[in-house]
Amino acid sequence: MLRRVLISKIHRATVTDSNLNYEGSITIDRNLMEIAGILPYEEVLIADIDNGSRFTTYVIEGEGGEVCLNGAAARKVAIGDKVIIMAFGLVEEKEAKKIKPKIIHVDDKNRPVKS
Repeated sequence: MLRRVLISKIHRATVTDSNLNYEGSITIDRNLMEIAGILPYEEVLIADIDNGSRFTTYVIEGEGGEVCLNGAAARKVAIGDKVIIMAFGLVEEKEAKKIKPKIIHVDDKNRPVKS
């Protein structure tokens, strides 16, 4: 049986921008994506710590420190909100028991910090 498990997350990223007129997605600093193992166009779950919203979207690459919600997702957040960005994967149950997700903590400028 396949299980859907957390593969990685970027914890407490700060929303730097929102763009209601873009067709959709979340733009994330490509360096953070690489560190977290998140791929372009991968589906992610976003949890807004400030307002409790949870929603899914897909990822596009951005510039240094960028975390921008686009399209309809822009209505779910405010600039400055803290969010958790979570990527999941489907793995066999035996593998799922061994999964250790990558947890990337960031500072207020979305730079990785040691936890």
